[in-house]
Amino acid sequence: MFSRIKRDVDVVFERDPAAKSVLEVVLCYPGLHALWLHRVAHYFYLRGWVVWPRLIQTFSRFLTGIEIHPGAKIGEGFFIDHGMGIVIGETAEIGENVTLYQGVTLGGTGKEKGKRHPTIGNNVVIASGAKVLGSFVVGDNSKIGAGSVVLSTVPPNSTVVGIPGKVVARAGEKIDLQHDRLPDPINEMLFCLQRELRQVHRQVAKLEEELKKDESQSI
Repeated sequence: MFSRIKRDVDVVFERDPAAKSVLEVVLCYPGLHALWLHRVAHYFYLRGWVVWPRLIQTFSRFLTGIEIHPGAKIGEGFFIDHGMGIVIGETAEIGENVTLYQGVTLGGTGKEKGKRHPTIGNNVVIASGAKVLGSFVVGDNSKIGAGSVVLSTVPPNSTVVGIPGKVVARAGEKIDLQHDRLPDPINEMLFCLQRELRQVHRQVAKLEEELKKDESQSI
């Protein structure tokens, strides 16, 4: 147990440059508190308890602003940075070394039964305000940009941005996602439409000139 707690604290120092001391991390990091309380709730959930795990979840949400259903499966190396507003659904599965920022939702798309929340692969980063909704897989080493709404499978080693989320980069190696320089697929589409519109205007103008020439020659 203590080695696992030490690993949780080490993860904070690895991924948050603001962390200054072990005491600060243990006492002042709500993401850590939410994770520890979830493990207790998950323990009881797996043993068939119903009310007690949900009470722990409710207390954790009150304390941290983070809601993790007791049924969610979370791997090692999980890190929540500024976790206020995070929601993780019952059938969500999270791999190893995953990072979530504030306002992330791992949710469903309706009232269907069974597996209805996403499966997040290893080494995934999901940025602030992103919504990952539905029963599908986000591949290993992928990045989801801030404010994105992801509704379908994400291949490994991909960067996804936009509403709905679109893969804008994919490679055989990790992609360094710079949150202040995210590509915008909608903007790119508008630029393409503008280029095509200019081309149509040029063609129309050319046709009008040829038509005027023909009219002047016939006169």
